[in-house]
Amino acid sequence: MKNKLRIVFMGTPEFAVGILEALVHSKHEVVGVVTVADKPAGRGQQIQQSAVKQYALSNELTVLQPDKLRDSTFLEELEGLKADLFVVVAFRMLPDAVWKMPALGTINLHASLLPKYRGAAPINWAIMNGESETGVSTFFINENIDTGAIIAQKSISLSNNINAGELHDQLKSIGAILTVETADQICAGVVSTIEQDPSDTNLPFAPKIFKADCEIDWNESAETNHNRIRGLSPYPAAWCKLWSVKKSNWITFKLFGSSIITIDQVKRNDGPFSTPDGIVFPCETGFIILKEIQAEGKKRMDYKSFLAGNDLNDLSFIP
Repeated sequence: MKNKLRIVFMGTPEFAVGILEALVHSKHEVVGVVTVADKPAGRGQQIQQSAVKQYALSNELTVLQPDKLRDSTFLEELEGLKADLFVVVAFRMLPDAVWKMPALGTINLHASLLPKYRGAAPINWAIMNGESETGVSTFFINENIDTGAIIAQKSISLSNNINAGELHDQLKSIGAILTVETADQICAGVVSTIEQDPSDTNLPFAPKIFKADCEIDWNESAETNHNRIRGLSPYPAAWCKLWSVKKSNWITFKLFGSSIITIDQVKRNDGPFSTPDGIVFPCETGFIILKEIQAEGKKRMDYKSFLAGNDLNDLSFIP
C-alpha cells in the first residue's frame, strides 16, 4: 500500500484542466502531462497550445507532446516518469504499449453514466436525447473505447433547459472530485469494479458531432428541436436555413437560448415571428422561443438587437 501515487495525466481540452488541477492539489504527485502537439488555429493560424499544456506549464509540470503514441522515444520518456497510474481525460485512444505500462493501470474519466453514451460527445448527446439524468464515470482503460471495468460514478439530474455549456461545467466539477476519490481508492488498494458488456448495442451512443447533426428541422416537435438547440449550445451550435424573400436566397442562422412555450393563437406558421419575450419558431407540434440568434457572417446577438435590424416578415421556412 502506497501513501500517494505517482500519476501521469493525459488530456487536451479545458474540461480536462479541472480534473488535472484537482489531482495537482491532491495528496498524489503529478509527475508528467501528455497532451496534443501545438497546432495553428483561428483565422490567423497562430500556433496554439492546448488548455492542458497551458495549465501544466503554469504549474511547472513536465509536458510530453508526442505526434505518435507508439514512438519509441516517447515510450522511453513515459517509462522514465515511473508512474504508478495514468489518468486520461478527453484525450485519444491509447495503444496497449501505453495503457498497460503503469503497474496500477490506466483510468479514464468519461462524462456519462457508462455504459450509456460511450463515444466522443456524451455531454451533447445526453441533452439532445432529452435525458433527465447523466453523470461521470471512472473506469480502467482496455483495448476498446469506453468499455473497461467501471470503478465509480456520480450522477446529477438535468433540468429541461440546461445547455451543453452549463452541463460541461457541472460535470467538470463532479468529475474532478470523482477522479481524486478513484485515485485514493486505487492507492489504498480498495477498488471494486463492474464489468461492462461491450456487445450490448441497445444503449444510446455519443458519436462525434458533424454539421449535419446540428441542423434543425421545423417539421420535428418543439421538444426535439429545443433539446437539439440546448444540447449544441454554445458550441458547435444548432443551425437552420430560412428563405429571404427580399434576397431570394437561403440564409443560415445559428440558434441559442431556446425554451418551449404555449401559444393560443398562431400569428403565422410559415416562418418565425416575434413576441415581447423573443423570436418564436413554429414546429410540427408546439413552439419554441429563442433569446439569441446569429445570422451567417454576423455577430451573435440577443433577440431585441436582432429584431431592431431585421424584418421577420422577410424570413420563411419555404421559398
